[in-house]
Amino acid sequence: MMSLNRFIKSIALLIILIITSCGSKNKISSEAQLLRIPYISKVDQSSRNYFVYLPKGYDKKQDKKWPILVFLHGNGERGNGQDELDYVLIHGPLYEAWIQKRDLPFVMVVPQLHMFGRDTLGLGYIDNRITDWIPKRLENGAPERPKDPVISEPMRGALASDTIPSKTNYFNGGWNAIETDVLAMIDKTLLDYDTDINRVYLSGISYGGFGTWYIASKNPKRFAAINPVVAYGHPFLMDSIAQYKIPVWNIAGGRDHVVPVKYFYEGINKLEALGHHNIRFTIHEDMGHDTWRRVYAGDDIYNWLLENHK
Repeated sequence: MMSLNRFIKSIALLIILIITSCGSKNKISSEAQLLRIPYISKVDQSSRNYFVYLPKGYDKKQDKKWPILVFLHGNGERGNGQDELDYVLIHGPLYEAWIQKRDLPFVMVVPQLHMFGRDTLGLGYIDNRITDWIPKRLENGAPERPKDPVISEPMRGALASDTIPSKTNYFNGGWNAIETDVLAMIDKTLLDYDTDINRVYLSGISYGGFGTWYIASKNPKRFAAINPVVAYGHPFLMDSIAQYKIPVWNIAGGRDHVVPVKYFYEGINKLEALGHHNIRFTIHEDMGHDTWRRVYAGDDIYNWLLENHK
């Protein structure tokens, strides 16, 4: 028969093994997930999808609230929200997290803007796009990043324009047209996932940058910080952003001929005139319209967003 001492030692060893096993399970982080969430658009009652990205380590069993990063893409990634949704993987933080497999600590909400007739305007980057442009997540490692184009023209700097265009195409079939859909996606994400209502961030490029300014202006209580990239803010949108002191990091490309830097100053100056000084304005003088590649490939913008709470 087993002696009492051996029995006690066996029980103790079993307890240690159980505790060690439980501790190991707690240390195992869940893998990142990319979910397609169906919805009915309030714009045209069409059946569409948007992406929700859950970062590595997300686990509803843990008592942790994750920040939300909403990303609004540019003009070239529009689509039907079905078989064309993957075009939104081409640029931005979702490309960094899902394709490049960077450990970015955000739950991301990434919708796709309706086409709104943009496929009938002869825009080559829409009409001629092919699915080969969509980056693929590799089983092992990450694909090589696209190289930045070489721009031959010299850097000249830019003087502020006295006036910016009062009405641009960026509000014609832009993100302002599906503001209600975007807000519903944020609300559903807050409801369905362990997320922090006081850390909802909004970032976008080009058309999505203009959408960032617009949606933040119309819903200033919702966002802890905004990051419009290669998109200037119209002065008529600045009152509420200043009133609620939404932290802003606006970014431009010095060689950007699509959205010239000379138009950025008027909106930024109005924010300051209204008493809002939690503003960063960065010009990448050596970059063109695709300045966003450098912005999202770095760490600065993510670290800055996480510093801000509503």
